[in-house]
Amino acid sequence: MKILIIQTAFPGDVILSTSVAESLHHHLPDARIDFAVRKGNESLFRNHPFVKKVYVWNKKEKKAANLVSLIREIRNEKYDEVINVQRFFSSGLVTVFSGGKSTSGFVKNPLSFFFTHRYPHLIGNGEHETSRNHQLISHLVKKEKSKPRLYPSADDFEFVKQFTISPYVCIAPASVWFTKQLPAVKWAALIHLLNDKYKVFLIGGKEDDKPAEEIRAMTKAETENLTGKLTFLQSAALMKGAVMNYVNDSAPLHLASAVNAPVTAFFLSTVPEFGFGPLSDQSKIISAHPAPACRPCGLHGMKACPQNHFNCAMHIQFTESLLP
Repeated sequence: MKILIIQTAFPGDVILSTSVAESLHHHLPDARIDFAVRKGNESLFRNHPFVKKVYVWNKKEKKAANLVSLIREIRNEKYDEVINVQRFFSSGLVTVFSGGKSTSGFVKNPLSFFFTHRYPHLIGNGEHETSRNHQLISHLVKKEKSKPRLYPSADDFEFVKQFTISPYVCIAPASVWFTKQLPAVKWAALIHLLNDKYKVFLIGGKEDDKPAEEIRAMTKAETENLTGKLTFLQSAALMKGAVMNYVNDSAPLHLASAVNAPVTAFFLSTVPEFGFGPLSDQSKIISAHPAPACRPCGLHGMKACPQNHFNCAMHIQFTESLLP
């Protein structure tokens, strides 16, 4: 059996979709499992033990032409099952024209009426996104719901060994959305609370260098800015060995879950009930208490606080309970 999983959204969404691959592989160990992702996320599957092929869609250059090329390449493979974990029109096109014998996706996808199997995607009832995603393979896998998982290589762990000489914590300070990102002054307060007990590594993409440096400028503690210096899998390897990882409701949260790393997640304008909370065995969720009446103000965060006060971030209390 040949199975394709489509998830061309952000890295966190791709990481969560790996739970579907884990369940499929566990119950159908001889099946070939492939992924289709947006350019930049393919490195998540480097040296993956059972994901055989990763299709890459470059959305930033010749978007339409590259989409047609992607569909043509997928169609040539003649998949038995095409699992669309995304809810947008473009992924619907890939699914419909994939040539898959059986297709699955969410009702919210504009082209879902062409799918073989259609399922609801209900947010706000406390169900985790991984459980919602598992609906899409319920005709193949009946019970087990695996957690997301990534596979840093021995080389990834060897590379980060230089940073693991003494106990350390990782802080992923940034988010695509302003209202999901803990302000620099708050991160500095957390580092002060750690009181030089641990080396602090600031991690993220190269676009996160500015907020990381802003935080460093606010504290005299020993911190090292690794933003843009590690791959996804190297970051995961570093997080795996950390005493604690402090993150926003963003991709690094799911990176921690995928290697079962200890994690403390700050939920500002969003709420865990949306279904994107941590799945690590050792995890903690921190939010403003009492919660502002305006929270949550959106599913994905916003570019600015609609009320101009950002109390869901500024009213978060830092106590010793946050320490590892």
